Amino acid sequence: MHADVHHLLHTARASELQGEATAFRLPRTSLRSRVGWTLVEVGLRLTQSRDTAATTAPRAGAFRTA
Repeated sequence: MHADVHHLLHTARASELQGEATAFRLPRTSLRSRVGWTLVEVGLRLTQSRDTAATTAPRAGAFRTA
């Protein structure tokens, strides 16, 4: 196959693939914001569980040794 024919076929196929890819592209902003807010929610839950665990745990000075 000649180089110019190969180049033309490659260019045609590349444009077809780019057209198909844009048809199936997900909206990035909504997915990114949903993942971001989910991470914020998980982080808030983790900090709340640590705060409650720290307040309910007995302090080290409360224990007496025999």
